[in-house]
Amino acid sequence: MQAAPASALSALADPPARMVDGAAMDYLLIEAVNALRISSAVASARAKKIECDMVEAGLVPPPPPAKQQNPRDSASSTLGKISGPADEDEGVRSRLEAIGMHVGGNFAERLCRDRPLFSDSLDVIKFVCKDLWISCWDKQVDNLRTNHRGVYVLQDNAFKPISRISSWEGRQEALKRAKLYVALPAGIIRGALSRIGFQGTVVPEITTLPQCTFQIKLPKNT
Repeated sequence: MQAAPASALSALADPPARMVDGAAMDYLLIEAVNALRISSAVASARAKKIECDMVEAGLVPPPPPAKQQNPRDSASSTLGKISGPADEDEGVRSRLEAIGMHVGGNFAERLCRDRPLFSDSLDVIKFVCKDLWISCWDKQVDNLRTNHRGVYVLQDNAFKPISRISSWEGRQEALKRAKLYVALPAGIIRGALSRIGFQGTVVPEITTLPQCTFQIKLPKNT
């Protein structure tokens, strides 16, 4: 059996980088959000139909009647009690974050291949702010703040995934749509941290487009 040439073995060990158009990721995210929104609506309608069929067959008791919302109740106190578009959006967000975690883990493996082990959580956050951000969104984080107790706030003043979002229905509707589009990036950050060995939470927040902040909480003993 003839041995493979050295150049072929080198290409297998270190494959050449494959480039894609920068706008391709924007289009992919748009289509992913739309597809998952439709899929979530279909899944929710199917689950409700199955529940109604089981109630009619007497297999399960009927659900309690929905209570009228008290004006004094906060949004968090009524969360989960009333189903509707908000529940469907939450399903889309969770699925986008799960996809992002898989992507972020793969990114971290490739970017950390030739790096030494991270010494502490601050080094990991600096890696996220620089290496991961440049690889995913073509720039570094604009601002990094920390309370030195495991909480880090990363701010991007022109976050690429939401830089072109707008709505003819006004600012609030645009902000509502933007919150779906940052679920995938939040998953990418969380997945990268998890693959490196740092389990934490990532909470995105948008107050003014196209600015976005990510609050990362890591265990104190890391």
